[in-house]
Amino acid sequence: MFTPRRWWDRHGLQTVLVGLALGAAWFIRQTQGAVVLEMYRWAVHPFQPTPTLEERLINARTAELQERLTELEGQNQRLQDLVGYVAPANRKGVVAAVIGRSADHWWQQLTIDRGSNDGIQIGAIVTGVGGVVGRVISVTPNTSRVLLLSDPTSQVGVTVSRSRYTGYMRGQAGNRVVMEFFDKVPDVRPGDAVSTSSFSQLFPPGLPIGRIESINLSKSPAPEAVIELSAPISHLEWVNVSSNQKATHKDVAPTVAPEIQAPAPTGVQP
Repeated sequence: MFTPRRWWDRHGLQTVLVGLALGAAWFIRQTQGAVVLEMYRWAVHPFQPTPTLEERLINARTAELQERLTELEGQNQRLQDLVGYVAPANRKGVVAAVIGRSADHWWQQLTIDRGSNDGIQIGAIVTGVGGVVGRVISVTPNTSRVLLLSDPTSQVGVTVSRSRYTGYMRGQAGNRVVMEFFDKVPDVRPGDAVSTSSFSQLFPPGLPIGRIESINLSKSPAPEAVIELSAPISHLEWVNVSSNQKATHKDVAPTVAPEIQAPAPTGVQP
């Protein structure tokens, strides 16, 4: 007994400490650190600021919106599966530099450094950062001429994204254009996003145009809204040119006739 007692006197404390360390490590591993996390929270709690009632309400509202978004995304996916919806492929295009712009026609047309040698065709869609800029109206081997949305002769079928009310948009030589509605009392308000509609004969639907800045419901013969264009047409340097399945040979003419077809009134055969 003498030898074990002497060994315990010399190494007993170390043995106990090692055993406690191994036991604590095993316990932390089994509980995945929950106890340590709770102890840490208890230790730092007095030093953390207490959230105000407004902050708690904001956090609760944020969590609610996140849950609703997740639910809506799930419903949307199920509806797409139900109708066999296939998402359109990303529109690829050719990046082009703006190389010509007349001071007398600043808001009407511009020239880019890409042409038929680069695969660009008349009627191609031209976009900038933020949205649609215009469309190609003439092509040479190395250059193309673009008719801008801000040209007063431009007319584009558009839709209010939130309420789906439709109309057509015309340029007015500036970074703002005018939308005339087909309905007498459209559901529209400032800040609504506007995009190209399925009634447009020259542009595919869903391309971003801009946001509604102001509305005049008493305008005759139809209500009007002023739209601020998303793309910075006033200082374009680079654009993206992509193919357009709706392009036709009639697009050669630089002067554009009304290019939309208003939806037929309910109950009337087209």
